[in-house]
Amino acid sequence: MSLRPPQTRARPLYSAAERERRDGSVWTLVQGILAPIQFAVFLVSLALVIRVLATGEGEVAATISIVAKTFVLLTIMVTGSIWEKVVFGRYLFAPAFFWEDAVSMIVIALHLAYVAVLVTGALDLTQQMWLALAAYAAYVINATQFVLKLRAARLASPEAVPSGLGVTA
Repeated sequence: MSLRPPQTRARPLYSAAERERRDGSVWTLVQGILAPIQFAVFLVSLALVIRVLATGEGEVAATISIVAKTFVLLTIMVTGSIWEKVVFGRYLFAPAFFWEDAVSMIVIALHLAYVAVLVTGALDLTQQMWLALAAYAAYVINATQFVLKLRAARLASPEAVPSGLGVTA
């Protein structure tokens, strides 16, 4: 498995065969459902984390929400990897989504780092909340990557990308 970034070329996001596999896969629907759920969990959790940092109140709710966000992230990453295998023939780092997958690894690492410091107590509450915000900032960058990629593909070929589907992180 090569982890080299894809060569820059004017290739559509999906070949005809990949589009057919994407459209025929249940994992496309799963991704289309999980992506907005993850975003909703993120928004609620973000508000709770900011509340803790601003007022010192709501530690338990914020902590539960961050763990829930991490669980949803891992779920969408595993199902997204399966989707990528079905569509592109590899679990991660298919040329069409190489950079999105690369940033997804950073997002996952930051979320798991939060869980690790939560379990070990390696950071105090404020530091934990700032780590969660760093994870969330990376998530926003990653989600933006996917939205821009899928939007560009849709503009290039209206039938190529169903709205909101194929997001893995």
